[in-house]
Amino acid sequence: MDHSGLRAEFPALSRLAYLNAGTDGPLPARAVHAATEELERECRDGRAIAHFERRSELSEELRSAYAAVLGCHAADVALTTCTSEGMAQTIGGLALGSGDEILTSTEEHPGLLGALGAARELHGVSIREAPLSEIAHAVGPRTRLVACSHVGWMSGAVAPAELAEVDVPVLLDGAQGVGAVPVDVGALGCDAYAGAGQKWLCGPDGTGMLYVSPDLRERLEVGRRGYANLADPDAGLEARPHEDARRFDSLSLNAETVACALESMRVLQAVGWPEVHRRSCALAARLAEALAERGLEPAPRADTTLVSFPSPDPPAERARLAELGIIVRNIPGRPWLRASVGAWNNDADLDRLLAALSG
Repeated sequence: MDHSGLRAEFPALSRLAYLNAGTDGPLPARAVHAATEELERECRDGRAIAHFERRSELSEELRSAYAAVLGCHAADVALTTCTSEGMAQTIGGLALGSGDEILTSTEEHPGLLGALGAARELHGVSIREAPLSEIAHAVGPRTRLVACSHVGWMSGAVAPAELAEVDVPVLLDGAQGVGAVPVDVGALGCDAYAGAGQKWLCGPDGTGMLYVSPDLRERLEVGRRGYANLADPDAGLEARPHEDARRFDSLSLNAETVACALESMRVLQAVGWPEVHRRSCALAARLAEALAERGLEPAPRADTTLVSFPSPDPPAERARLAELGIIVRNIPGRPWLRASVGAWNNDADLDRLLAALSG
């Protein structure tokens, strides 16, 4: 599939300059059709053994698709409902307490900060912050976990490669990474990587993934157990979680959501992940350069898909742009608007934004 074919898969792009995949990606029509087919099947045939077998089959296909974009084995990937769930599972599973420290960065998303706040409030864990660029060198004697963004949600900065060399487990928030930029969890050297299905993978809300290395998996407690993540659910109180990453699966993902996410992945796979990543980052770089030429110097960023730039009143300007059919977001607490540029975008989308900012 070429670029024009990819763009045609997303009905919203026919009228919108949609630059907000960092929140939610555009939804392909084919994915909506796949979800509708599942609902119609359930309505027509009921939900008995065949339905649950179908749901399990779809889930394993999605697990394999997620593993492919993470560069790992399917057995090391759990299916979650969002990035935040995977991070909370990891932090909670370490069972840290008073005297233990988690090191994070100064530009993290509430999805991670919420889990860190819970660890501090409920278990007495110390939370210490350092600039993302310096975090690998800030690990101290009490540090038991480094938890930070792979790609920072505010500016598009990237976690330092030196994190692969630290002597404590590393949990990466991959919400702005997976699907947007190449990801190889082995090369990153992380022990856990939580990602979103609804952002750069263009799936429905309520989808995500969690990679956990075999070594870390042995250390994590599984406090949330139910039918979906038990290897022998009919064993009553003796039932045990799966040995592989399925032990961290969400306890319920419906078939229509999984089918929708899987079809969205197939749309992007038809282009090829290297081309998806190359085009997304190239368009973002072009936008950053054009903004700088207009005196709107972007926030420091890496070769990613996010471009944050100054605005005198970000919420008001975001609303004004939305009225013009240009969808971006503002960064709370920062004087920035953020454009999230995907492979489905084109030069006309960028020019539309630039013209509106100049008007």
